[in-house]
Amino acid sequence: MQTLAVDIATTFADDAAALLTGSGRALLQFAMGPIDRIANACDIAGVLTERRATFRMWRASRARARHAGRRFSLLGRLSPFRHLAHLT
Repeated sequence: MQTLAVDIATTFADDAAALLTGSGRALLQFAMGPIDRIANACDIAGVLTERRATFRMWRASRARARHAGRRFSLLGRLSPFRHLAHLT
């Protein structure tokens, strides 16, 4: 009985975190939409598309490392510079 209560509590917590994450991403995308359109209109040399492709490749390699057993610290996840790590 106790494991069922723990499972329900963890499921609720996971669902609440996913809801907050999704809502935050939707709000951020809504707020950044006009800025992204201006940036894409001004991108003559294709620098933004190249950067996005590089970031996707970096993120995929990070996901593979996570599945391989390497873990990233909590400090790394909360760092304001975490999205700049592919530049080093």
